[in-house]
Amino acid sequence: MADPVDGEDISQDDVDSLMGDGAAAAQTVDAAGGDSDADAMDAWGAALEEQAEVEGSNVVPAEPVAFDNLNSSNTGFSGEVNLDMVLDIPVTMAMELGRTQISIRNLLQLNQGSVVELDRMAGEPMDVRVNGTLIARGEVVVVNEKFGIRLTDVISAAERIKNLK
Repeated sequence: MADPVDGEDISQDDVDSLMGDGAAAAQTVDAAGGDSDADAMDAWGAALEEQAEVEGSNVVPAEPVAFDNLNSSNTGFSGEVNLDMVLDIPVTMAMELGRTQISIRNLLQLNQGSVVELDRMAGEPMDVRVNGTLIARGEVVVVNEKFGIRLTDVISAAERIKNLK
């Protein structure tokens, strides 16, 4: 038998002897006219037909469903908007003094007494945000020893919608 490492080709008989009798027997069947791929496909086909027969007894036929056309006459919309459903939904309201970008290295070095410079000047109005959307600007006030904000500029609904896009 030739050694493939030396660069010589191996004959089919050498491969068959290495693979054992099973590969040689399969080659003999193929050479005799048997087509193992076709036999496998026939077996799969028979199995799929059998499965379809078993599952076919449990199949319920589907019936078509007729839906009403949606138009303004049958939607129940009378032109008035009822906001009662949304009036009790909680939202998050936040006042923003300013923002800055800082590296993680500098962030980890912050401790008590550290000063972080923001992008706003002293005296500039704060942003009032509802669920992250700017709705107004205002100035800080103290009411009964608590902080509050006096709104100085309310963003119009048209501008808020424009900023969402």
